[in-house]
Amino acid sequence: MAPRSKLPSPKSARQQPNLLAKSIAELAREAEGCRNCPLWKNATQTVFGEGGSRSQIMFVGEQPGNDEDLSGKPFVGPAGRLLDTSLAEAGIDRKKVYVTNVVKHFKWEPRGKRRIHKKPSVSEIAACRPWLDAEIASIRPIVVVCLGATAAQALLGKTFRVTAQRGEFIESSLAPYVMATVHPSSILRAPDEESRHSEKQKFIADLKQIKKLKI
Repeated sequence: MAPRSKLPSPKSARQQPNLLAKSIAELAREAEGCRNCPLWKNATQTVFGEGGSRSQIMFVGEQPGNDEDLSGKPFVGPAGRLLDTSLAEAGIDRKKVYVTNVVKHFKWEPRGKRRIHKKPSVSEIAACRPWLDAEIASIRPIVVVCLGATAAQALLGKTFRVTAQRGEFIESSLAPYVMATVHPSSILRAPDEESRHSEKQKFIADLKQIKKLKI
């Protein structure tokens, strides 16, 4: 892999008028060199979305975590594994969904030897939005699921509250069916095993609303 300093500086996604017409494979290749905001400087690599190019269900999280940053794949860490098991329990085939994030680079701060997740800023989310818009335009999913407050507010507006409308289908131009629920990482942060089990069951119940659509 070439040093970052030798990578070509691609045009911003905003400066590419044909971005919405590109395939997922083309978008992923172009996003590898994204410099729309400074987050790339401390990230290992761009973590683009992953899944079938005609997936009917798209899940949108906040940003890649440490495991995703190192692997270059979304939702492969603890939260991703919880998503996998929850999808299975809800009767949704993980191989038939597309998973991505609002932000494509891992934002973190050091804590000892660990890299701890840090919430992306409004400007960082805005800088990455063209990639997400292009993913949605390319895949044209029937269902878009926002995982967590950052994704929900980025796509549904700053006043949207997941706690008030989780698991409900919301009218939106994004897709025929749009829903917001919690991010799997929030379940992992529950204080004890009983709470984690309870929160996971609520999460699965939200996912089962998608299964009922029979798409």
